[in-house]
Amino acid sequence: MGGSAPPQDGHPVAPGSPEPTSFVDRRAELAAGRRLLTRSRLVTLTGPGGVGKTRLATRLADRVRGTFPDGVRFVRLAGLDDPALVPHAAADALGLHDHTDRPPLDVLAGHLGERRLLLVVDNCEHLLTACAELIAALLHGTPHVRVLATTRHRLGLLGEHLLELRPLPVPDPDGDLSDAHRHPALALFAARAAAVDPGFRLTPDNRAAVARLCRRLDGLPLAIELAAGRLRDLGLGRLAEGPDARRELRATVDWSHALCTAEEQLTWARASVLAGSFDLETAEAVCADGVRLRPADVVEAVTGLVDKSVLIRETAAGSVRYRLLDTLRHYGLSRLRTLPGEEPTARLRQRRWMQHLADTCERAWFGPSQRHIVARLRADQDNLRTALHFGLGGWGEGGAAGDGRPGGRGAGLAARGQPPGGPEGCAVPGGCPAAPLECSAAPDERVAAAPVPGEPCAVGGGLAAAPDGRPGGGGGCTAVPGAGGGSGRSGALRLVGALWFYWHACGAPREGRYWVERALEANPEPTVERARALWVAGLLAAVTRELEHGRRLAEEARTLALALGDDAEAAHAGYVIGVITLFLGDLPTALAHFEAAADRGRVPGQHLSLVGLERVELACALGFLGEADRAVAVCEETRRLCERHGEEWVHSYVSRMLALAHTVKRDWPAAEHHAHQALRRKLAVHDVTGIALTLDLLARIATETGAHQHAALLLGGADRVWSGIDRDRWGSAALTTPREDSERRAREALGESAYEKAYRYGGELELAELVGHALDEGRGAPDPAGGPKGSHLTPRESQVADLVAQGLANHQIADRLVIARRTAEGHVERILGKLGLDNRSQLAAWVTARR
Repeated sequence: MGGSAPPQDGHPVAPGSPEPTSFVDRRAELAAGRRLLTRSRLVTLTGPGGVGKTRLATRLADRVRGTFPDGVRFVRLAGLDDPALVPHAAADALGLHDHTDRPPLDVLAGHLGERRLLLVVDNCEHLLTACAELIAALLHGTPHVRVLATTRHRLGLLGEHLLELRPLPVPDPDGDLSDAHRHPALALFAARAAAVDPGFRLTPDNRAAVARLCRRLDGLPLAIELAAGRLRDLGLGRLAEGPDARRELRATVDWSHALCTAEEQLTWARASVLAGSFDLETAEAVCADGVRLRPADVVEAVTGLVDKSVLIRETAAGSVRYRLLDTLRHYGLSRLRTLPGEEPTARLRQRRWMQHLADTCERAWFGPSQRHIVARLRADQDNLRTALHFGLGGWGEGGAAGDGRPGGRGAGLAARGQPPGGPEGCAVPGGCPAAPLECSAAPDERVAAAPVPGEPCAVGGGLAAAPDGRPGGGGGCTAVPGAGGGSGRSGALRLVGALWFYWHACGAPREGRYWVERALEANPEPTVERARALWVAGLLAAVTRELEHGRRLAEEARTLALALGDDAEAAHAGYVIGVITLFLGDLPTALAHFEAAADRGRVPGQHLSLVGLERVELACALGFLGEADRAVAVCEETRRLCERHGEEWVHSYVSRMLALAHTVKRDWPAAEHHAHQALRRKLAVHDVTGIALTLDLLARIATETGAHQHAALLLGGADRVWSGIDRDRWGSAALTTPREDSERRAREALGESAYEKAYRYGGELELAELVGHALDEGRGAPDPAGGPKGSHLTPRESQVADLVAQGLANHQIADRLVIARRTAEGHVERILGKLGLDNRSQLAAWVTARR
């Protein structure tokens, strides 16, 4: 996926974003927040735990998003424990797939540039220094970005404006309660109580009792919700006998905990080692030990904890996940630490489960489940980080961190060399058509999954059979006690190696380098796991412009693998050496390398992704050495391999290589056809870097065929996508030269004004819309004889036209479609131009006539 990363729910904030539970009336705070954001670039929401800071920030961001043309993004930090990863979390939220060797904070500021955007940084208190550094860098490095932060403590930055969030006001129980719903505390209790007991409502008979209860709970929203969650079991009378929470929230949480069953209490404690959200399988794997808790006990306990408002249940894309509010997670950890030996044991189960998940996904990677795999690993990103942190000594196991502090060496790596340009037309530094991201070596399929004893498989039935015919997942699998990929530091080394495709294909090379170099430093022993981690480190170094260093790491990996007698890991390391040779422009040597690999055939244990990519690189070398027909033949053979397995990622690069081979032959229709196929597949797996490379190629094809306006639009879109990867296109002349040629020719053909107009329009399109234009949807001009034709509009343009016909202004269209106002304006202008119309009234009439 060359930088894939499916959008997360914490990315753009849509109007009316759903909230897990009710939002109480905070009109005064919302109004104050809006005022502060108009005059300050940094607003910090402060307040005690459980007071509702995150929920208010979400609602406030929703209310003000219309004033930020480039949208609102969320950086969610509740599940993050390592301060070194704060810039990576921000990059994730911004959709940034950084492949440069620049300091991460500089990259973030450069990416944001002139954008007018609101960044919400949520739950800063446990990472205060790292958050302050991030926010200071963005405020100083950009002119228009504004930040809304939530934390229990102020950041202490110059220009920070504080908005303190206090508990909800509670009316006098003996006063006038005739309009009880206008009191936020009572309204919150009623809404949450009705969720667990549908017959509940505020009445003259119970309003005073609810008010007394809310007053005892000091108006804290979390305490009120916890109490309301027990209404069905205890009734209002017994609830009113609960603790007085005026002194601290913990008294209420203690009370709620005491009312849980023993199984619920233990599940709560053990689940607190999980960061972010988790699914039911993960809860069973981490919380069940087969002795005190069986998997069925955990399922029942999770249901009970949801009913009691301890766990939040979330549904997205047909998947159900759960999470603990940060306050309740820390409470659970404090309870877990009172139980001798429980925390390290639970964390070990969590790391072993993450290892099983990684192994299962890795084996199934060359198959039809890639979209599911990427989505699953993205959802479990916080838990993967937690498992690695634990394995490297973050909570006492292993020895990499020694003192147990987060962070470690390897986060900031100095550049060790810049890649020279490669042959003309090549899509990556030095001549590979597939960019460093695309050329991922694959790990050893022989490693069996390592589930936790007695637990079901990590990904359920969502993954198809692995390439060797073994199942990639399924319910009910068990493991031998002690399985799980080693303990301590060696377990972390195995986990980073199994995640090669995640770091590489899912757009996280910088974070991958951080973890793999820490794991290598902690594990100097000559093992197969070290051999794998070395070539993974070499691949990620090459991706981030350190080609010579990457080659040295890969050579070390191959030497070690051969000494250990592991032919598969030696082949993987050899692949990295070969592809770096191709990057560096040594085409004859690269050709000989990949021809030898093809003649050798698949090594036992070699991943099919590597087999496919070796053929892609062979075709690349052949094409740039003038043997385009041989390149096409190699690609056709590889295409059949991908089709047999239902694979999309390698297949998209095969299609792109076919397009490049046909550009060598100057067969522009065939080149465009294959480039379109590549782009469709890359969008399907959200391969952002592959999309950028293919847009560049399509811009060149459009230029060669005289479609200069289309070329200008594609160049604008491609530059926007590249801005989140590497604005300099890895410094490769092979990429920049054809791009500059396309721009020069398009400017000459269109003139400056028309070129800039099309270029700006392309740069304002959302990714899916941009791909729609690139796929030729609506590129043709209207038929002057037959009049305007709706087939010339893309699906998005048809949607915008319908909204214009409904009388919506541009800003209303932007709000409805969750796009920037400039993008909406561009859509309307382009629609009018395509249809030969002069104004919005004519467009409305045209839409009405077609209905």
